[in-house]
Amino acid sequence: MGYCSGRCTLIFICGMQLVCVLERQIFDFLGYQWAPILANFIHIIIVILGLFGTIQYRPRYITGYAIWLVLWVTWNVFVICFYLEAGDLSKETDLILTFNISMHRSWWMENGPGCTVTSVTPAPDWAPEDHRYITVSGCLLEYQYIEVAHSSLQIILALAGFIYACYVVKCITEEEDSFDFIGGFDSYGYQGPQKTSHLQLQPMYMSK
Repeated sequence: MGYCSGRCTLIFICGMQLVCVLERQIFDFLGYQWAPILANFIHIIIVILGLFGTIQYRPRYITGYAIWLVLWVTWNVFVICFYLEAGDLSKETDLILTFNISMHRSWWMENGPGCTVTSVTPAPDWAPEDHRYITVSGCLLEYQYIEVAHSSLQIILALAGFIYACYVVKCITEEEDSFDFIGGFDSYGYQGPQKTSHLQLQPMYMSK
């Protein structure tokens, strides 16, 4: 009963992870955040494999999913540190999330709740010609906190998924060991002794 409950819970967690990461992927595409886009794509694939492994009782798939969740938590912790400018990181000057190929920022920077975007003219000399120079004001929630909230949600789901993945793998392994112990004799093709008959048939003659 507990194993079934844990397996169903893990399926639910995987489904929630897929929904949340697909929503995040859309906004990362809109903001041209190439590093998060790549990380999200890998996460989607591995979550699907973990979901398949859970449904089909494949402990190797679930184990791989659990290992990836450790890396996923690490990535999201880095994203949180980036937007909160921990250490030497700076969300204003560092272009890590765009692989240094564009000056785009988070989509939420201009489209957050209550944000008002104003174009600044003339643009500074250092501003690229294909970019507009703007100021953003009036935001009810700054974009970095929205990104931190996204990453925090991913960390919570990943921790829950890791715990239940380990539990489901443990249950599947114990079940397989128990099955092998009960059916051990069958695996060796045991056959009982067979009786052989040494009786020889003799011709019979009947007198009239």
